[in-house]
Amino acid sequence: MGRALDEARLALGSGDVPVGAVVLDGSGRAIAVGHNEREATGDPTAHAEVVALRAAAAARGEWRLEGCTLVVTLEPCAMCAGALLLSRVSRLVIGAWDPKAGATGSVWDLVRDARALHRVEVVGGVRADECGALLRDFFEARRGS
Repeated sequence: MGRALDEARLALGSGDVPVGAVVLDGSGRAIAVGHNEREATGDPTAHAEVVALRAAAAARGEWRLEGCTLVVTLEPCAMCAGALLLSRVSRLVIGAWDPKAGATGSVWDLVRDARALHRVEVVGGVRADECGALLRDFFEARRGS
């Protein structure tokens, strides 16, 4: 989660919401990283998870990321949860839960839905205070409070 937090802080330079992600292979080696880049690129799909999954697929030379773990500082939204399912990621490690838009256990639970063709193991709350504080500080600064 430390590496994901470092990635999240990189998003601050472009005014993006500080969310970071790391993809680990089956041996626990980081094969890809990503942070939010929507403001930086103008791409509405440039969430940290999608950026990291694209880089992991490129590193592996295939779209199937079976055996991989995605570590992310904030619970994925519906788009990112769908990307996790479609890329066949085996495990998801979450920092802070997202009670407004989370789609892997909070508001929805797309990655463990019985109707899905693939299921993802979810481990939540890893360094949640740190991940949550980074987001709170970002939004408080934007509001000017």
